Amino acid sequence: MPTLLIVHHTPSPNCQALFEAVVAGATTPEIEGVRVVRRAALAATASDVLEADGYLLGTPANLGYMSGALKHFFDQVYYPCLDETRGRPFGYYVHGGNDVTGAVRAVEAVTTGLGWRRAADPVTVTGEPGKVDTEACWELGATVAAGLMTGD
Repeated sequence: MPTLLIVHHTPSPNCQALFEAVVAGATTPEIEGVRVVRRAALAATASDVLEADGYLLGTPANLGYMSGALKHFFDQVYYPCLDETRGRPFGYYVHGGNDVTGAVRAVEAVTTGLGWRRAADPVTVTGEPGKVDTEACWELGATVAAGLMTGD
């Protein structure tokens, strides 16, 4: 059974709302035969990454960069997973107070280095998430999970 690994750093109610929407999309009943595993960024391991077939990443934008927790995750898994995970699909969402540009650039740089294939456009949210934002996160979760279901 294909596995979708959701790695997230969720330190605020705004990030929590986006995370819950991503999980809801990925686990909607229309998605069949995909196992969804959730890991906090500080708890996710190289084994989690190697055992998964696709990835969803979530981070706040902190001081113009991805969270330290997500950076720590990437630092821990980069070399152990580099050759084994090339070409695997991923998606991500970023929440920031007013700017997410640096965090987006950082996530794109690391995932490009890993050779992961973006399966959906990122969801970027500034300020308090609204209905459009949570719907976009739901779609992100459903899209990446459905791609695993169909073998994309």
